[in-house]
Amino acid sequence: MESELPDIYCPFPQRTNPHVGHVREHLDRWTRNTGLVHRDSARERFEQADFGAFVGMVYPTADSQNLDLVADWFVWLFLVDDQLDDGHLGRSPDRVRDVVALMQSVIEGAGTGALEQEELPAAVIALADLWERTTPTAAAHWRRRFAWHLMTYLTTTTTWEAGNRAAGVVPPEATYIEKRRHTGAIHVCMDLIEIVAGIEAPESIHNDPRFITALEASCNVVCWANDVYSYEKEQVLGEIHNLVHLVRHHRGYGKQQSLDHVCAEITTETERFLTAQDELLAAYPQLTWMLEPYLDGMRSWMRGNLDWSRQTPRYNPADVSQYKEPEQYLEATVLGTGQD
Repeated sequence: MESELPDIYCPFPQRTNPHVGHVREHLDRWTRNTGLVHRDSARERFEQADFGAFVGMVYPTADSQNLDLVADWFVWLFLVDDQLDDGHLGRSPDRVRDVVALMQSVIEGAGTGALEQEELPAAVIALADLWERTTPTAAAHWRRRFAWHLMTYLTTTTTWEAGNRAAGVVPPEATYIEKRRHTGAIHVCMDLIEIVAGIEAPESIHNDPRFITALEASCNVVCWANDVYSYEKEQVLGEIHNLVHLVRHHRGYGKQQSLDHVCAEITTETERFLTAQDELLAAYPQLTWMLEPYLDGMRSWMRGNLDWSRQTPRYNPADVSQYKEPEQYLEATVLGTGQD
């Protein structure tokens, strides 16, 4: 019996960016130039996912240049994530350690010129390009936070997640919820709101409990909605890192009850965001000019992620068979560690 995906509560308006057509063309060129997508089977799947539409939904106010930039980050994160989630690499922490070290060299400012390797993985070349275009004018504290979020994403996926898969460990819900904000790279994407909106939030705001709550709640909403929509796909792949799966495993709920439970938790987190947002704006009326676009970026992420998840073929339960042979769409050159 087919389970019904419950309606996910989202009180924010549906929007999209007027530059989506342009960004689709840009992504086609950028992924070819960096070597991230080159095989026909991978290109077909990449085009079906329509990351241009996704980035337009979650950054509806970005200008054309910034939309190109965040779209490139999106594609980089998704393609690296697919390598780790869908392929054998995600079960082999040792095999990705070297490529993560190369990425860390880029993030720490070495660039690719200082990396003594004749043939760098496509993901490292692309990261160097992204880093160079993203960080030059950003404040030092923003760069530090962004670098920490990016490295935490990479190390959490390649060590914690891969270690769990290799050992057959199903993590506790509370641990998973905390780690999920990193494995989903959503902190990286939320950091980019400052670049897109042309704002600079001082560290005092980032350390404010109300801002921390708003950010954490919005990140949870995005990640858990993704878990609801990708649940069928991840079941096919035997993926344990999914909140619906963990609820079934630890609580003994049925499939429909688990989906309903996670969606109810998403509602709770959305309401937690709304409360924190109101408290934050009331506490800093003099910073409305900066806080409002930041919070709007979080709202756009919750809404846009939901809209894209509902329409993308990536999570279509009617076509989960496409994921039974991930070698058909994974590019061995992305991480440069092969797919055997």
